[in-house]
Amino acid sequence: MKRFFDIVLRLSHYNVKIVFGNKFVYFVLSAVLFYILTVVINLFSDSEIMESDAYGMLLVPSILLIFYPMCFGIQNDQDAKIIEIIFGIPDYRYKVWLFRLLIAYVICFAITLVLALLTDWLLVEVPPVKLTYQVMMPVLFVGTLCFMLSTIVKNGSGTAVVFTLIGLVLFIMSSVLEESKWNLFLNPFDVPLDKNPELFYTTLLYNRIILLVGTVIFVLSGLYKTQNREKFI
Repeated sequence: MKRFFDIVLRLSHYNVKIVFGNKFVYFVLSAVLFYILTVVINLFSDSEIMESDAYGMLLVPSILLIFYPMCFGIQNDQDAKIIEIIFGIPDYRYKVWLFRLLIAYVICFAITLVLALLTDWLLVEVPPVKLTYQVMMPVLFVGTLCFMLSTIVKNGSGTAVVFTLIGLVLFIMSSVLEESKWNLFLNPFDVPLDKNPELFYTTLLYNRIILLVGTVIFVLSGLYKTQNREKFI
């Protein structure tokens, strides 16, 4: 059992280096700095910090954490000269990229949970686990969308540009959709005072189902896109 955990630990450490391109510390620092900047802005605003504000504080840093490994993961394989090795072993690539997706999201969840605990301790009383769970729902959708796009574009910078354009459209649409179940940035802690809370939570449930279905579709599409070696490499 000890040997098994040792192998998993070594494998995780190696894949973290590949996924984050040896820039893991920089992305953690960027997420934390963005969180601090958001906190400072909210502290100097006239309004009181609420649970809904805490959700917004954590959402962008979490997306930043998952953005790079999902957009540049495949390119990092190419840069590290291991893409041919991955394709040389039947079905091995699926296990590798699924494992890397898992690692990236576990790390993102852990860091987001730490930030949620800090928010609960320093700023406003929030349920840290629930807050982290709710933040991770759109992060799952965004990250897997980036993964799927990376298998199509096959270039990290190109994928980042395409997703930035898509993200801009989604952000603009969020103001139009507001409390719609199709709003990617629907805030589960911002319950409208002028509407039936039960109706809002029903909308939220459908929203989360849509995000999970989209996540599964993006993962399967991305893995299917890698099936043809000649077209992929």
